[in-house]
Amino acid sequence: MIQSSVKSLLALTAPLENALVQGWVKTRRDSKTFSFLEINDGSCQRNFQVIVDATCPGYETIKSVLTGTAVSIEGAVVASQGKGQSWEMHASRFCIVGSCPETFPLQKKGHTVEFLREIPHLRARTNRFGAMFRVRSRLAFAVHNFFQSRGFHYVHTPLITTSDCEGAGELFRVTTLPLENLPKTESGAIDYSQDFFNKQAFLTVSGQLEAETLACALGKVYTFGPTFRAENSHTSRHASEFWMIEPEMAFTDLSGDIDVAEAFVKYLVNDIVENCPDELAFFDKFVSKGLLERLRHVLERPFVRVSYTEAIGILQKSGEKFEFPPVWGEALQSEHERYLTERHFQSPVAVYDYPKDAKPFYMRQNDDGKTVAAADLLVPGIGEIIGGSQREERLERLLDAMKKAGLDLETYNAYIDLRRFGSVPHAGFGLGFERMLMFVTGEGNIRDVIPFPRTPGSAK
Repeated sequence: MIQSSVKSLLALTAPLENALVQGWVKTRRDSKTFSFLEINDGSCQRNFQVIVDATCPGYETIKSVLTGTAVSIEGAVVASQGKGQSWEMHASRFCIVGSCPETFPLQKKGHTVEFLREIPHLRARTNRFGAMFRVRSRLAFAVHNFFQSRGFHYVHTPLITTSDCEGAGELFRVTTLPLENLPKTESGAIDYSQDFFNKQAFLTVSGQLEAETLACALGKVYTFGPTFRAENSHTSRHASEFWMIEPEMAFTDLSGDIDVAEAFVKYLVNDIVENCPDELAFFDKFVSKGLLERLRHVLERPFVRVSYTEAIGILQKSGEKFEFPPVWGEALQSEHERYLTERHFQSPVAVYDYPKDAKPFYMRQNDDGKTVAAADLLVPGIGEIIGGSQREERLERLLDAMKKAGLDLETYNAYIDLRRFGSVPHAGFGLGFERMLMFVTGEGNIRDVIPFPRTPGSAK
């Protein structure tokens, strides 16, 4: 017999004479001659009620069924007489697949997210994290749908790289050198010529540079994969391993880049609102009240566009006592971003034309000599969710910026070649997948939107 998911059984439009459901028991309630079981198989937010009576084969084991027990049940699916569900199963065969003792840590009570982070291998069985990882799955699907429907090509960029795209130096080193006996050069430095790649190599912080090269041949491309930052940050928004979505578009300027970024955010929000209603209702009720209203607000209003200089002026004139006073030339802090989105504009905001000294070398320099064609998309509750820019396509300008950044030009030869051979204006952005998940679910900590989070000092 083919197994039916709880989701498909709850969506039935007519009874079924015989069905097979398999999953884990959430609760068991006993009467004199029968028991009620609430079953969940991870396919949806809701549980499925099964009635097992004393005549059912296997009923003799029912008393050993505790929360967390894995079961396999066959029976008829009929209209439910109780409240809260349309259908229920009357079991004709009951079997315990995997028993679960009373020491199972996820009993029917509330658990803090801090406690659940200590058992990442089990927390997906809770309502909160089951909902989260279903939303994560759907959001990843929506990412591909958005780009594929718009003629983008999905490309794979290397996870091992010899360059630092952001220039911040926060990289994880990849090496096969014997750490207890490192080879040295005559000057006493580590001899990386004896390493696996004959030079220093790292886990990537971004696939952007490689995506740019492919966009300058395929037109429009996007990456969607893991990235790594060796940043010793213990905030609720940073992780050492996370997923990034990075589109790159040839023949596109900053305005066009912002257009795509705004459409992308709205598409993802709309997809989750339409396809994960039960999960969002749960998050709205138990995690972040007002979540659904905030998401609809994003869908209904265009993003406000304001220059960095204008944004600094708004913050300085606000009369607000910020922990970090806004100063032209310095990065916007999270408190600044949230003030702009939640209080001043009460809308998502695209901030553009940032000071060039605060941004990486590859961003296109504006004619004012002070700013670059960069843009960040800010959303209520999170702050920055997308960072992007028009890339510097002028060879001499790019070389000048790289020299000022102290970069080894030979390492970036392929990137520089793009400006030598048929250079075109192009632009792109990066969206942190986990940041987007935090936004659409209302979760406040990045550790709670990744199945197995990697953060400084923790790699369970």
